Amino acid sequence: MFKMLAEKRSGPDFKSEDSESEDSTFPYLDQTRRFRFPLPEESDSDSVIAWGGNLSPGMLLSAYEQGLFPWYSEGDPILWHSPDPRFVIFPGKLHISQSMAKILRQKKFSITTDTDFNGVIRNCAEIGRPGQDGTWINNDIIKAYTKMHMLGWAHSSEAWLDGRLAGGCYGIKIGRFFFGESMFSLAPNASKAAFLTMAVKLFETGTELIDCQIPTRHLESLGGEKISRIEFLRIIRGQS
Repeated sequence: MFKMLAEKRSGPDFKSEDSESEDSTFPYLDQTRRFRFPLPEESDSDSVIAWGGNLSPGMLLSAYEQGLFPWYSEGDPILWHSPDPRFVIFPGKLHISQSMAKILRQKKFSITTDTDFNGVIRNCAEIGRPGQDGTWINNDIIKAYTKMHMLGWAHSSEAWLDGRLAGGCYGIKIGRFFFGESMFSLAPNASKAAFLTMAVKLFETGTELIDCQIPTRHLESLGGEKISRIEFLRIIRGQS
């Protein structure tokens, strides 16, 4: 398996932080720096493209911009995935059922954006998301994505019921693409309400694709579909 070496660029000195999964010898990349990952299309793996490194802002931005994302078990090295096929939602393909449309019209939930990112990611860590066993959102992930939220890259959508956080979702927004990470629900339809409200706004403001990473029945019911890794990479690279 390929172990990564960072590409140094001008700017402040690199630093690294202690973590069970992160490589302490790997340089910390701030949001102005980038790392060149192996090309996913040249990999013989249908998902894992590289391992190692850290969850610094520059590494995460590099990964998403190149069609990868981190997904690993706590205590293991960071695994960088680019699954084939990829699960996505396109503008015009978002599906809002009649029952969900009624719930949204009736404003059963109060929906906010970026109001309680910490609450959303921590609930996602504790509850997991539909279609997956357990959770991969460990303390390092929480710390890294909270930092990305503070920098303006990570965003959350919250569904509130009777003044309490009942559901939500979060992800990374880079240019015309939103890379969804996880969602949770403490009340029926809460995560759907948060996600659909965010998705509508994203598409209305020019987002060309919502990345859902891997297939789940929950996301399929909202309009998710499989595309090849090659097609996904072509889209995010802006190739015709």
